[in-house]
Amino acid sequence: MAPKKIRVLVADDHPVVRKGLVEMLNSDARLEVAGEATNGLEAVERYKSSRPDVVIIDLSMPEMDGIQAIEAIRAFDAKAKVIIMTAADGDDDIYRALRAGAKSYLLKDATDEEVIKATLLTMDGQRYLAQGVGAKLADHLNFIQLSERELAILKFMADGLSNKGVGRMAGITEGTVKFHVNNILTKLQCASRTEAVALGLKRGLIKLD
Repeated sequence: MAPKKIRVLVADDHPVVRKGLVEMLNSDARLEVAGEATNGLEAVERYKSSRPDVVIIDLSMPEMDGIQAIEAIRAFDAKAKVIIMTAADGDDDIYRALRAGAKSYLLKDATDEEVIKATLLTMDGQRYLAQGVGAKLADHLNFIQLSERELAILKFMADGLSNKGVGRMAGITEGTVKFHVNNILTKLQCASRTEAVALGLKRGLIKLD
């Protein structure tokens, strides 16, 4: 009996790119395209209806962008295996995509071999990062993560609350808030609350409502 093929959902709003990916994936005996989507909303619906093994999704799409689509897909299925594919390799794009739940990150100039390798590795639960992206991610992973309490306080700081206001919202004393704020500044290597909030937003640690 032939081994079961890995079913892949391809989401990209550019017909030529999408067609090329579909043909390339279907040409590999280990893979088969389970569906196509032309925008983020469609990608989420296709995922729910076809339940593919792996999703390859473009970062920039109409209706709903790739980040929002990944978040929606992962909200529906926390085990979803997603590859983000984009022309963008900026720090913010990488952090946002991986924080949203993308397992792997490909650039649109990737070779067929790279795309297939990324798909197989992602299916196996491993991460594949485009050349150059890996170094940037390493810097990000070296970035000390904040505790849940510190993240909550950083979010309150982003909302413009004073230490007293944060303490009231978090149910802790103002002194405890100051202790956590100092820890946040130390971990993020920031000199001020404003700088910490800006960095937290840039790295995707927090979001503004």
